[in-house]
Amino acid sequence: MSYLTVAQSTNDADLQRRVMAACAQEGWNSAELGPTAFGKLAREDPAGAMLQIVWPVAIDNAAAYESALLAGNPAPGADPAVITDAAILAGVQAHWPADPV
Repeated sequence: MSYLTVAQSTNDADLQRRVMAACAQEGWNSAELGPTAFGKLAREDPAGAMLQIVWPVAIDNAAAYESALLAGNPAPGADPAVITDAAILAGVQAHWPADPV
């Protein structure tokens, strides 16, 4: 995997929308994550929240994204066989910013 792949995936509009959806859903539905400041941002401005978390999600899934590109997949960010919704959710949950102590 390369930095170029990570950069491409973070700028993939389909992947961004999927991450945004996961942020919004967690902000509304998670009793643990929703009440945080980031949860409030995810509810009020999912696009703003997505900008903070798309990088770590892309990094976590860079190998799958690059493999899809090398296989000729024209839209790896939109393909749930490349990056599953479960993988996106796991990345969003793992990298959800904690409130400052």
